[in-house]
Amino acid sequence: MTPMTTQTTAATPAAAPTENASTGLIGIPPHIGRALATGGSILAVVSTFLAWTWTDEFPGDLTFYGYPGGLQVLVLVGGALATLFALSSYGVKGLGWLTPAGADAALKYAVLGTFVTAWYTILAISFKLGGLVNLEPGGYVVAAATLIALLGALALPFERPEPDPIDPDATGWELFRHQAGHRWATARAAFASGSPRPVRALPSYAEILIIVAVLALALVVFTYGIGTEYDELFIGFLITAGFAFAALNGAGLVAHASQITARHTNITVCGAFIAAACFPFTQTDDQYATLGVYILIFATVALGLNIVVGLAGLLDLGYVAFLGVGAYAAALVSGSPSSPFGVHFPFWAAVIVGAVASLVFGVLIGAPTLRLRGDYLAIVTLGFGEIFRIAANNTDGTSGPDLTNGSNGIASIPDLNILGFDLGVPHDIAGFTIGRFANYFFLMLLITAVVVLVFRRSGDSRIGRAWVAIREDETAAEAMGIHGFRVKLIAFAVGATLAGLAGTVQAHVTYTVTPEQYLFAGTTPPNSAFLLAAVVLGGMGTIAGPLIGAALLFLIPNKLQFLGDYQLLAFGLALVLLMRFRPEGLIPNRRRQLEFHEEAEAPTVLSKTGA
Repeated sequence: MTPMTTQTTAATPAAAPTENASTGLIGIPPHIGRALATGGSILAVVSTFLAWTWTDEFPGDLTFYGYPGGLQVLVLVGGALATLFALSSYGVKGLGWLTPAGADAALKYAVLGTFVTAWYTILAISFKLGGLVNLEPGGYVVAAATLIALLGALALPFERPEPDPIDPDATGWELFRHQAGHRWATARAAFASGSPRPVRALPSYAEILIIVAVLALALVVFTYGIGTEYDELFIGFLITAGFAFAALNGAGLVAHASQITARHTNITVCGAFIAAACFPFTQTDDQYATLGVYILIFATVALGLNIVVGLAGLLDLGYVAFLGVGAYAAALVSGSPSSPFGVHFPFWAAVIVGAVASLVFGVLIGAPTLRLRGDYLAIVTLGFGEIFRIAANNTDGTSGPDLTNGSNGIASIPDLNILGFDLGVPHDIAGFTIGRFANYFFLMLLITAVVVLVFRRSGDSRIGRAWVAIREDETAAEAMGIHGFRVKLIAFAVGATLAGLAGTVQAHVTYTVTPEQYLFAGTTPPNSAFLLAAVVLGGMGTIAGPLIGAALLFLIPNKLQFLGDYQLLAFGLALVLLMRFRPEGLIPNRRRQLEFHEEAEAPTVLSKTGA
């Protein structure tokens, strides 16, 4: 009998990794890459003091030596920021506070932003003037310097993610998707930053000074952006501002600033309104104050919509109609010759009429429809928005009663006169001439403050917590004793009232109220689609989110008019990309941020609304 033997085979060892788990995207030694990024950033700063082209036909006049102008200023800012982060990465004494989350990710964003801005400028010069022959030495220097800095920054090491296992039976397409997904994960890891170290406690006066510095920086950036005089400069501003914010966020400075402002919320809010009130004094004429007042109107209405959508979770696609109700109601009682009533109420009475009219319409529309949910409610509100516009168009005395003057609207609405102060004429304040639109800017800023106060107080109240509960799970909220219909109706009524409040000022600013101003979608805000986009883009359930989102959505289309018919296409693509890579919005509610990014660290404290 042959004895049984057991044959064993040694397990095949796993293949050794072919690359270090902590390497750069480019095969350059890290110390050389860091030196290239530092030297290239410094050289980029120096190049801005050289001439980039020989003729002043390119906007901004980049022909001077020793004096940066136009797009050179943006490259100078980006290069200086990259240089500071690069020096901080070397551990230079006194710069450690710049990078509480690490310097490498911030350096990469800053270098990339400088590269994109510089090369965009070089290409714009070449296309506008007819070739690279129109470049001066400074143009070649900045192109080479930013390219060298980018190559060096991409050589900085980072922790590469482990690839997912591959199915041996996968098809070619599945293998391609797997490889593409891993490459994308690697690229994201290359620009990922660590968790910032906690900000140490500072004296109260020091933290308040930091808040003042942050608000002053925001005022400077906004003033520069709104005052860009030509298309190339505004696009360069968007590039520089976007990458600079990403760099500051990657460095951990944004998180530190957020922690400090959270300790002094009331001071931050008051400081923000003081900074906004300084904006008209930075202008030499009324041109950009016009944009400022329209941005505030749009932002105030978006903040009212944020109560309905962000807090209560009700998708309203016809919200701009409440703005129109308030505007029409105020216009009819403000002394316009087109009004059939022939009355002229004082401003405070017109405000009450506009707000109450919007409140009544909000209750009348909400009462029969708020028992619906989701898509059905959205369709009903969309219908209401269109019904309002069509009704305003038809109540012209021919198709219906003589009330709104049809498509001609209520015209020649007089300027406001509040306690003897005529908002329609310029006034001299402390040596500054404040024009008509600046006067309305201050009035609208006061109304915005009222809306912010209402949002904060209602969001932190018992009704605010009920809104959040309804938003998260209406069935569970009702099971816990919350009256869902009543809570939603209150949200609808409050949001409609705030929109009507803004509409009363809009009627006087624009002089004329017509139905075409209140569409569902169009190329210029405010309309329902832009209002909803402002809330989602900025961050639902927050105060700063819709304000920033509304400012961007009003300013960017106004500055991108050179795109013509392609304006909405470019705008839509930008929104798609933003929703793909930052679905929680620019200023996210922390609870929503955790929903979209489960790997994020949960905050120790959440407000009642999760902000």
